[in-house]
Amino acid sequence: MHAILPLDTDQPDFTAGPRRHSAEAEQRWLLQYLPLVKRIVRQLSLQASQVMDREDMEQIGLMGLLEGLRRYGEPDAQFPRFASLRIRGAILDELRRLDWRPRQLRQQTHRVRDAIRALARQLGRVPREAEILAATGLDCAAYQEHLRAECGEAIESLDVLLQEQHLQFAGETPGPEARVLQERLLSQALAQLSERERLVLTLYYQQDLSLKEIALVLEVTDARVCQLVKQALGRACQFLTEAA
Repeated sequence: MHAILPLDTDQPDFTAGPRRHSAEAEQRWLLQYLPLVKRIVRQLSLQASQVMDREDMEQIGLMGLLEGLRRYGEPDAQFPRFASLRIRGAILDELRRLDWRPRQLRQQTHRVRDAIRALARQLGRVPREAEILAATGLDCAAYQEHLRAECGEAIESLDVLLQEQHLQFAGETPGPEARVLQERLLSQALAQLSERERLVLTLYYQQDLSLKEIALVLEVTDARVCQLVKQALGRACQFLTEAA
C-alpha cells in the first residue's frame, strides 16, 4: 500500500493548460470536494478492492479532482458532475492498467453469460436464479460474484462513455453549451428507462449510494440490484452510443 501524500499543487501541469487558481485556492477546493472523492471510491471499491485499496484509490481520485479543477475554472453548482467524471475516469484508468479483471475471470464471466442466454432462449423467458444455478453448475456465492463482475463491467462501460462524450462536447475546457448538451442527452437516455431503472441509476450516480445500500433502499437482494443496474446501464449506453 502506498502512503498518502499531500498533493503538490505547485507542480506544473503541462497537459491541463494554464493554471487558473492559486495553490491556496486549489488546496481549499480539494478539501471541500474530498467527500465526493471518498463517495466515488466507496462505490468503486466494491468491484476493485482486490487489486487496489481505498487509500490508493483516494489518492488517484484526488489527482483526478485536481485536474478537473484546473480544466474547469472556478467551481460552481455544475462542477461536482464534471468532477465526478474526472475522478471516476482517473480511478478506472488506473484499474484498467492494473488489469483489475484478470483474463480468467473475464473468460468465466463470458462463459456464464453465454450459458444464461442459451437457457433463456430454451425457456423462452428470463430464467430464475435456481434454473441458472442448475444450468451453469455455479453455487450461490459464485453466481453472486458473476453478477458483481457483470455489474462492474456495465458501470465501467457507462463511465467510459460519459467521459468520452464529455470530452467530445466540451473539448479541453467545458463551457455552458457543452454542459447543457450533455445534460440533455443524459435526460433523454434516462427517459428510455423504467421508473425503477431510473431510481437505481439516480441512487448510484446522483445519491452516490453503493450497490449494497441500494439493495437496502429497494428491499431487494444484492443480486437483483446488479441485474437492475446492468439492465439500466445497457439501455442507457445503447441510447448514448446511437446519439453520439
